[in-house]
Amino acid sequence: MNGERQIVFDTETTGLEAREHRIIEIGCVELRNRRVVNEQRWYLNPDRDSDPGAFEVHGLSTAFLSDKPRFPQIADDLIALLRGAELIIHNAAFDVGFIDMEFERAGRRERIDALCQVTDTLKLAKQLHPGQKASLDALCKRYHVDNTQRALHGALLDARLLAEVYLGMTGGQAALGLAGEPGAGFTATSPDLRELLTQTSLPLKVIRADDDELGAHRERLAAIVKKSGKQLWPGES
Repeated sequence: MNGERQIVFDTETTGLEAREHRIIEIGCVELRNRRVVNEQRWYLNPDRDSDPGAFEVHGLSTAFLSDKPRFPQIADDLIALLRGAELIIHNAAFDVGFIDMEFERAGRRERIDALCQVTDTLKLAKQLHPGQKASLDALCKRYHVDNTQRALHGALLDARLLAEVYLGMTGGQAALGLAGEPGAGFTATSPDLRELLTQTSLPLKVIRADDDELGAHRERLAAIVKKSGKQLWPGES
């Protein structure tokens, strides 16, 4: 979706069941032309405690959330941000289910599938790496994204990490290793990453094949044609 808005999206919740539990944090990282242009985070008062297991994951206490807005108070701003964008979500069914349930509770008619397109990076990872672990932590390791700050989950932190992973999955941009040893990645808040993603242009060095390499290429194609009896590349022999 070159030139169009992509929003890397994540939520934290009081538990796992959308009909029983509530959203307590929404994190968004907005991309245009594969560069970060905006971030948005909302903490929300869920009017209930988090399950013990959920609290161990996110660490957001009932006391901390008690003075935060409730979902209906931020619904208009969220809808305005999401409308017409492509959402990049890891395990999209979970977050979409919670957002749609919050819309329903708030008496809103909007639903995610009518507001925007959704790309599920969990499904994408399973297509790219069948049989391999596809958690966000596993993908951070695979694409050399530094997730050492992720002692606790957070919606905005995880959206930042997922943005780097997504860029790596779809073009290698998040793992260029420009700021350290070969293969080194960036932290989610690294100035090097932010500068890289917000530059207006990235000049690329083009290395063209020399005469010896072109000759070897032609010889290899000729051998393939001779062995197979088929010319697979028009104009080559």
